[in-house]
Parts: sequence; C-alpha cells; structure tokens
Amino acid sequence: MRTTRAIHAVERLKTRTGNPRFAAISLSGGLFYLVDKSSGVDKKVSDPLTLDDFVKFVDAYGPQKPRKASKLDIAFEAQIKKSKGGSD
Repeated sequence: MRTTRAIHAVERLKTRTGNPRFAAISLSGGLFYLVDKSSGVDKKVSDPLTLDDFVKFVDAYGPQKPRKASKLDIAFEAQIKKSKGGSD
C-alpha cells in the first residue's frame, strides 16, 4: 500500500513532463528514490527518502501543472491589480 503512493506520484510526474522513463526505486526500510531512464542509463535523480518526503520531492520536481482559474478569478485578480495601481 505504501508503494502505491510513490508510484502514483511518479505517474503524475510522467504526465507533467511527458517523459515515461521515470521510475520509483524502493529500498529496504521504506525508503524510495527517483531515477530517470531516458538516457538508457539509470540516472539517480534523488537521494533515498522516506515515503512522505519522496512524494513531496516528486510532486515539486519538473514542470508544474498550470493553475486553473475561472473567469471570475481572472476578473477579481484584474480588479485587485487595477486598485493597487490606482492608489500609488
């Protein structure tokens, strides 16, 4: 069950980067590290980390998913910028 969280984090990374050659390597003691196999050689991307730290590392690694914003969010941000600009 613990390995599932690590695998799902790597799957999200693969989707964000478009690189299907990332893999999670599990070590004894519940430690994981990330490797990139795209060059044909296992390139170690992280040091061995606990599950929680590994998931945080993988989620922060590479390009991030763009934030979704509604029309109301965009209009509100524009209004804030406008009010800040006018008060100088």
